[in-house]
Amino acid sequence: MIVQMVRNSNAIVLALAGLLLFVSPQSSLSEEPGQPQPLGQLPKVRIPSHNLQFDDKVALGKLLFFDSRLSKDGSVSCASCHVPAAGFSDPRQFSLGVGGKQGGRNAPSALNAAYNHLQFWDGRAGSLEEQALGPIQNPIEMAETLEGVVKKLSRNKVYQVRFRAVFGGDISPDNIAKAIAAFERTLISTNSPFDRFIGGDKSALSEAAQRGFDLFQGKARCVLCHNGPNFTDNKFHNIGVPQTGPLKEDVGRYAVTKRESDRGAFKTPSLRSVALTAPYMHTGGFKSLDEVMEFYNKGGEPVTGKDAFMTALNLTDQEKKDLVEFMNNLTGELKNMSLPKLP
Repeated sequence: MIVQMVRNSNAIVLALAGLLLFVSPQSSLSEEPGQPQPLGQLPKVRIPSHNLQFDDKVALGKLLFFDSRLSKDGSVSCASCHVPAAGFSDPRQFSLGVGGKQGGRNAPSALNAAYNHLQFWDGRAGSLEEQALGPIQNPIEMAETLEGVVKKLSRNKVYQVRFRAVFGGDISPDNIAKAIAAFERTLISTNSPFDRFIGGDKSALSEAAQRGFDLFQGKARCVLCHNGPNFTDNKFHNIGVPQTGPLKEDVGRYAVTKRESDRGAFKTPSLRSVALTAPYMHTGGFKSLDEVMEFYNKGGEPVTGKDAFMTALNLTDQEKKDLVEFMNNLTGELKNMSLPKLP
């Protein structure tokens, strides 16, 4: 009964949301796959046929994820910027790479990245496999070459044996990417209080969280972008986030598509386990969910090209607290958190 009520209310809100976005000529939505979906429990992760999933491959990918030998000077691993205790995000505003170089964006969470249609804040990678090799070669991040990584790993007998066992061949960039992606597809945040609530457990959410859930779908309009089982429309929006940090201007999705409507637009992040992943936005400019709510309540900053639906919400202080309480209840159970013993 509860599930049906949720679906019905979502359907109404999403229909209105779709109409609002469709008629908005200023909307900076990218034409990426994915129609608005009802909020709900996560489906099983889709495994690509070119990278089938099995335990030994996942275990190898986990080793690589935590191994700083993927960086030029051995100081940075994937886990350096995707910290397990921080929901596989970076608790720093901007990540630090080899030599202390500072990036211009806050590292997005790797949790539930398996459900993303595109990777990175600007969507420049089409798969987890493609994404895995990006930071290795980025001069501000790991500053290594793929050839250099292969040479280093090939000198390790344990890696030699494990790559042959998993892939039937030698270490290669393609196999490194496949192993890391296989591990990342296991980083799923589920069985949250919200999941239990829509599964029929009426006691899973407090009264405040339930009020926040209603606001999320209604007055606060969060569901316009944060919809579907993973609480993201997998699209790109300019919501009026002020530019902070070392970049004078960050054009976002525009750098990939060259569409003017995508200037300043960034991917809608999942809200699952969002309470763990502060600071928030691509700039890391908000330290808490309370600050995020204040930002949305005033309709964002008056930046050029801001999406038309970003207007003041006129929420009361209690309503903002209820929304934060609901988002706190999106924190799920995290697996694969233990640190591996590197060879």
